[in-house]
Amino acid sequence: MKKKFKMDELQCANCAAKMEAAIKEIPGVLNANMNFIMQKLTLEADDDKFEEIIEEAQKICDKFEPGIKIVR
Repeated sequence: MKKKFKMDELQCANCAAKMEAAIKEIPGVLNANMNFIMQKLTLEADDDKFEEIIEEAQKICDKFEPGIKIVR
């Protein structure tokens, strides 16, 4: 399944690149793209694990840039 999410409060392009790389490492993620300019995360992942993956991605985002939100 492929979904796009708005990234609320994304302030740092370098952090966005680090988040993208870390999200790609989550088991079940097929592909991830963080677009800093558009403030979007495109995530392609296993359907049955999608909610768990989003939760893990949020934790990763918080680690690199506290206060950022993945808007569902």
